[in-house]
Amino acid sequence: MNAYHSLEDWLSWMDDISSKDYVIIDHFLQDELYAEIKSFFLGKLPNFKEAGIGAHSDNQIDTRIRGDFTYWLDREGDAQLQAYWNLLDETMHIFNRYCYLSLSGYEFHLAHYPSGGHYDKHLDQFENRNNRMISMIIYLNDDWKPGDGGELEIFEKDGTSFLVEPLAARCVLFKSAVVPHAVLKAHKNRFSLTGWLLYQPSSVGKLSV
Repeated sequence: MNAYHSLEDWLSWMDDISSKDYVIIDHFLQDELYAEIKSFFLGKLPNFKEAGIGAHSDNQIDTRIRGDFTYWLDREGDAQLQAYWNLLDETMHIFNRYCYLSLSGYEFHLAHYPSGGHYDKHLDQFENRNNRMISMIIYLNDDWKPGDGGELEIFEKDGTSFLVEPLAARCVLFKSAVVPHAVLKAHKNRFSLTGWLLYQPSSVGKLSV
């Protein structure tokens, strides 16, 4: 299998996430794969469901905390995204080889924040299920501009925070259990492919945080 990104790039990104707990990568997707994923996303919009918070039986809808809609991906059922699955395999291989994480699974969904949608500050981890190691967000927003909203707010250890614009083909990777973050209110449709690299596969999957 041919590598999608160079080893030099990967090692630079791994250095960043090791030292800062996160890395922001522009142009993570080349045009062809970006267009393929975006087309798939738009085709699945009628199948999106309102997202909840919490794990397993604790999952519940609370629009005061979050206001997005999701479509959970399945590698076998969504086989037309093979190039993306290959990239995900590459990503997990890099983390395992150079960060020694022993990743062995993942769970990903498409996320749609309509105008007014947001997500309050949170961690991508559960008290009773702590196998999410790395969070991964790929943005699918063509022609995003200041004022459109939907920025990712990342909170630093010193109490400060900064905003990440949800630009097309931008990828954000961060340590799921240690990086608090929020999604600011969107003022137009905001699209992303979001998920988690797991220490071990989820027995249930399709959870929401």
